[in-house]
Amino acid sequence: MEVFDAIILGIIQGLTEFLPVSSSGHLELGKAILGDTTVGEESMMFTVVLHFATALSTIFVFRKDIAEIITGLLKFEWNEETQFVAKIMLSTIPAVIIGLFFEEQLEQFFGGKVTFVGFMLLITAVLLWLADKAKNTNKPVSYKNSIVIGISQAIAMLPGISRSGATIATSVLLGNDKSKAARFSFLMVIPLIFGKIGKDMLDGAISTQTGNGTALGVGFVAALISGYFACTWMIALVKKSKLSYFALYCLVVGIIAISVGFL
Repeated sequence: MEVFDAIILGIIQGLTEFLPVSSSGHLELGKAILGDTTVGEESMMFTVVLHFATALSTIFVFRKDIAEIITGLLKFEWNEETQFVAKIMLSTIPAVIIGLFFEEQLEQFFGGKVTFVGFMLLITAVLLWLADKAKNTNKPVSYKNSIVIGISQAIAMLPGISRSGATIATSVLLGNDKSKAARFSFLMVIPLIFGKIGKDMLDGAISTQTGNGTALGVGFVAALISGYFACTWMIALVKKSKLSYFALYCLVVGIIAISVGFL
């Protein structure tokens, strides 16, 4: 992968991670447009590195929330912060199962499969449209909700299914407050990405032999910087804007991707 391509893909990842339009799907479309020919494993590795960068940008944006959570945990009480972390941990279980037992199968969906991404974007569009019809409430995310939201996050590991879109839509459809749903969605991915990085380091999948180190580095920086600005902007935008706008976008891009894939 060329350095210029890595920068472009890093910016795409940073900008789309917090939009409910599937960052992994846009990465695959971007790779196809740029003519990227990396094999599935290397393509998946680049995707993981960029997600790691946006996870760090999320930590920085939510640094006050995370500091409060850590302070609450250190009290060693069953307080609000401890319960929130418990819900986050529950939400990661489905994705962890997929990552541990179906990683090789998952990698097959990466590598420029434009038609597949297009169909998944159509599913994302439907989810966002349904969520847009749901009424807003003051209901917080429950333990049962966190498991269901976690299942949607696991499904969103497929390129084209928006992780933030799927989790926020699922949470809203369950009757949760949109603001709380957005916060939970942005924070729940952090332990998952760090867990994935840790697993790959132990397995030896992340090394200087995996892909172009320079391309991975500049892609990481590009995703980190663009992700910070996108996250800051999207926190307000997700709360105030209608998801139908993003549904329409996913519908249009999905149709275009399917059309191109069949050509």
